[in-house]
Amino acid sequence: MTENGDATPLVKLENVNKHFGALHVLKDINLTVSRGEVLVVIGPSGGGKSTLCRTVNRLETIDGGRIVFDGQPLPDEGRGLARLRADVGMVFQSFNLFAHKTIRENVTLGPIRVRRKSREEADRRAMELLERVGIAAQADKYPAQLSGGQQQRVAIARALAMDPKMILFDEPTSALDPEMVQEVLDVMVSLAREGMTMMVVTHEMGFARRAANRVVFMADGQVVEENSPDEFFGAPRTDRAKDFLSKILTH
Repeated sequence: MTENGDATPLVKLENVNKHFGALHVLKDINLTVSRGEVLVVIGPSGGGKSTLCRTVNRLETIDGGRIVFDGQPLPDEGRGLARLRADVGMVFQSFNLFAHKTIRENVTLGPIRVRRKSREEADRRAMELLERVGIAAQADKYPAQLSGGQQQRVAIARALAMDPKMILFDEPTSALDPEMVQEVLDVMVSLAREGMTMMVVTHEMGFARRAANRVVFMADGQVVEENSPDEFFGAPRTDRAKDFLSKILTH
């Protein structure tokens, strides 16, 4: 049960299947994400993690099963789909900022166009969010003038500016230089502590331990194991998870 008394999951995937040609990338996935939960998805490359993440806001369509968001099946197209993508923010591996727009313009564009906010209101909110992620001083620069870590923090502010019900993170630190990873993870940890519903695909095991309510381990297109971080990292139940952890936690 969440604080507002609503026990229904925000996201529910039921027997979800996805093929890319002959490749079966998601195999009968059953998964829920509760309101306010931080679900971290880990596993070997090619296991279907990013595809799973991208099905939740319909950047990838599915071939079988169904996905329900906030009590409604995912819409196919049109206004319903635009509304879904406003409610489900996305932070990509490669930032995806508009190079020809300033940081401030990148953050205000969605609220003005999709949420129909006034420019003044959108601008005020953008500056609040840029302050929150630590880059308000960069508001009038262009993405190319910022470091990778700063650009990714802009991308998080841009997602937050839409007042989403949930944010998806698809390997948000994997394109960053090592010294920039922590500044992005710190922002994500603070969001988690404030109760933002998040699905995070990541290789950052420290983040999974610190911020996750639940860890989902995926391999070969299937959910192999899911558990609390303490249980998963302390006593994985499956040989596949034990093998994965033995390889990555020794480095």
